[in-house]
Amino acid sequence: MNRRAVAPLAPGTRVLVTGAGITGRSVSAALESTGVRLTICDDDPLALQRLVTPASVVTTAEAVDTIADYALVVTSPGFPPGAPVLAAAAAADVPIWGDVELAWRLDQAGWFGPPKRWLVVTGTNGKTTTTSMLHAMLVAAGRRALLCGNIGNPVIDMLAEPAELLAVELSSFQLHWAPSLRPDAGAVLNVAEDHLDWHGSMAAYAADKARALTGRVAVAGLDDPVAAELLDHATAQTRVGFRLGDPSAGELGVRDGALVDNAFADGLVLAQAASIPVPGPVGVLNALAAAALARAVHVPAEAIADALAGFLLGSHRAEKVAEVDGVTYVDDSKATNPHAAHASIAAYPRVVWIAGGLLKGASVDDLVADVANRLVGAVLIGRDRALVANALSRHAPDVPVVEVVTGEDSEVPDTNEPDVTSVTRLMTEVVAAARRLAHPGDTVLLAPAGASFDQFSGYAERGDAFAAAVRAL
Repeated sequence: MNRRAVAPLAPGTRVLVTGAGITGRSVSAALESTGVRLTICDDDPLALQRLVTPASVVTTAEAVDTIADYALVVTSPGFPPGAPVLAAAAAADVPIWGDVELAWRLDQAGWFGPPKRWLVVTGTNGKTTTTSMLHAMLVAAGRRALLCGNIGNPVIDMLAEPAELLAVELSSFQLHWAPSLRPDAGAVLNVAEDHLDWHGSMAAYAADKARALTGRVAVAGLDDPVAAELLDHATAQTRVGFRLGDPSAGELGVRDGALVDNAFADGLVLAQAASIPVPGPVGVLNALAAAALARAVHVPAEAIADALAGFLLGSHRAEKVAEVDGVTYVDDSKATNPHAAHASIAAYPRVVWIAGGLLKGASVDDLVADVANRLVGAVLIGRDRALVANALSRHAPDVPVVEVVTGEDSEVPDTNEPDVTSVTRLMTEVVAAARRLAHPGDTVLLAPAGASFDQFSGYAERGDAFAAAVRAL
C-alpha cells in the first residue's frame, strides 16, 4: 500500500489525545499504526484505567503544563475551544485536529487503501434521519456504503472497511475541529439556535456548519434562511438547494405530491411524498436532502423510491407509541431544542405538548407563538419548565398548562445512572396529566425542546419512560 506522509504524524512525533472515551480510544487505535509517540489525557482516572494501549496517560492538568512538548493535539469533539488544554495548545501554536480531521487526512493519504467518497450531513435537526435515509438509498442502489460519524461508529473506525462511500453524520463540534474536510457532497439541513454556549455565537455556529459545503457538491435547505445563505456563499463547484415547494433549476422539491429532481435531471420524479414514513414537512425535507446527496453520486430514482418506502424511523424520533381512547401518543424525545420541537408539533393538528428540560439558553417564545393554534394543552417538566410556562402565558394564554414537579429536577444529576423509581413516577404523572387534557383525535406529543440531563440519563431514557407509562394505560 502506498501511504503518503501525513504531517505532523511522522514516526516518533509526540501526539496528545484529549479524552479517553469512545472517540479517544478510536483515535488512539488509529494513531498506533503511524508510529507516533502517543499520550492520552483525561480527568477521569477510571477512563484512563480502561484504556488498552501502549500510550502514556496523564491528567488534563499535566497535559496543559507540558503542551509545548507535543507536535499535535487530537481532540474529542466534546472539548470546546476554551477548554484549558486546547487553549494552551492554541497559545503554543500546537495544531489541533478533531477525530474527523484525523480520519479525513489519513483517508486522503491512502493510509487504509483507496480514499473513500464522503457524503456529509449536518444541521441543527434531522441529521440522523437524513443520514440513515441516504445510507438506505445507497444500499438500495447496490453501492458499497457505510453509515458512520455522529451516528453509530466513529468515521475513523470505518476507514479500513471495504466500501466506496461513507454516509457521515457530523455535528457542529466535529466540523469545528475538521478544517481540511472537503466532502464529495455535503448538506446543511437547517441552522437554528443550539450549542451557543459551546460555539460562543450564532455566527460561529453557522460557520462551523458551513464546512460541510466546501467540497464538490453543496446541498442546503432553501426554506431555512440561514442554511440558504450558507449555500449562497458556499465554495463548492456545484450548489443544490431543496425546498418543500416546486423546484427551480438546480433544486429538488415537491411537485404534484412527488419528490422531483430539477438539479441533476430535468424534472425527474424520485418518489411519492406520501411514501415517506416520517410524519409532517420535516420528513419530506429530510428525504429531499438525502435524495440530493444520493443523486450527487448517481443513485437512480428507483433506488431512492425503494429506500424511502422501506425506511424505518429511529427510536424516539416521532415514534408512535400507542393509540388509547382515540388519542395518539408520540415519542419524539430526540427533539432536544426548540427548532426540533417546532417541526414535530407542526406534523399534528391538535397537540397536548409535553415539554421542558434544559433549554441551554435557547428561547421558546418564537416556537410557542408559531404553534399556539395547534396546542390544546401542555404538560411541563424539568429545570426550565417555568420558561416554557411563561412563553405559553404570553403567546398561548388559553392553553391549559400542568406543571409536574417531582423534586428530581432541582439539580443536574452527578451520575448518568438512572433512578428508575423516580423516572417511572415522573412519567406516570406526566402521561396521566396529558390524558386528562386530551380528547379523541388529539396527539399527546413528547417533544420537549430541551435536553434531558436534569432528570434522565439521556433522551433515550426519557422516551423509554414515556412509552412505558403510555403502555401502562
